[in-house]
Amino acid sequence: MVQQSVSLSVEIPEELHNSVQHYLEVHSGWGQDRLFCAALSLFLMQNGVTHRQVSRIYLDSLFGQQPDRNKEVMPSNA
Repeated sequence: MVQQSVSLSVEIPEELHNSVQHYLEVHSGWGQDRLFCAALSLFLMQNGVTHRQVSRIYLDSLFGQQPDRNKEVMPSNA
């Protein structure tokens, strides 16, 4: 299975957007995509999702590794 990306367009409260922008300005190693991947995958794990790939995406985003979108991924039965 090849990991693919999708583009999302979402509306968030302005206060949250301002906080995200400030965080990204202060932490130059982080980008919006990395931040949202980390946040979404952590939310899913904290709410019972046990798929290995979600955990992998979280760890990769946390430690600044870009997922290899051309790399084949073993499917998880979890």
